[in-house]
Amino acid sequence: MPTLGPLPKVIGHRGAAAHAPENTLAGIRKAAALGVGMIEFDAKLTADGVPVLMHDDKLDRTTDAKGPVREISLACIRTLDAGSWFGPGFRAEPVPTLAEALELAVSLGLAVNLEIKACPGREVETARAALAVARDAWPADRPPPLVSSFERASLVAARDVAPDWPRGFLFDRLPADWQEQIAALEPATLNTAHRRLTAALVATLKAAGLPLLAYTVNDPKRAKTLFDWGVDGVFSDKPDAILAVAG
Repeated sequence: MPTLGPLPKVIGHRGAAAHAPENTLAGIRKAAALGVGMIEFDAKLTADGVPVLMHDDKLDRTTDAKGPVREISLACIRTLDAGSWFGPGFRAEPVPTLAEALELAVSLGLAVNLEIKACPGREVETARAALAVARDAWPADRPPPLVSSFERASLVAARDVAPDWPRGFLFDRLPADWQEQIAALEPATLNTAHRRLTAALVATLKAAGLPLLAYTVNDPKRAKTLFDWGVDGVFSDKPDAILAVAG
């Protein structure tokens, strides 16, 4: 069974997405400055197969360029501005490679939830490439990152490439066959949308015997409710606000 490191109650979402541009080194630094012990970010492949931090399938929302990420080379992506959309203080913030993001997280003492955010049709390829980079970048003497994905094919590939690394079973709506999928995928955590959670559903999920993580929680009152129900941790764009009620 993969070893899961300590899980903090608050995980910075895409770094600290309310305070700095998401999936950037600036966001990772900001999360650390806010006192976060763990961050989440997304890995996607460039046209030439290099994992970079990016959530969307297209560049449009978070850079000064347009078009599918899968059609753009790393050399081109490295010229883009991934910060100005968020604010002028982040002008010329680059799109980082996964290797750069992991190296920074290690230097800052942060734990990581690495989400495999594959473009359609690249689920296996993305997981394999991301895990190859991550295993090379991550120190052997530290608990490995939690690897999650909405795509079952990515989780299977991650299990095959890195069977000793913990995996997060990530879903929005609970699948009807969720217990069978857990048995097949052997995840270390359940990661789900907070808006669908009720006290009864939390109890049902917790009965599976796995830590339960909820995304994306930016309201301290809602976070407090989730913690009271037994949710183990939450992903937040505003981790500083949630840390105040995490106890």
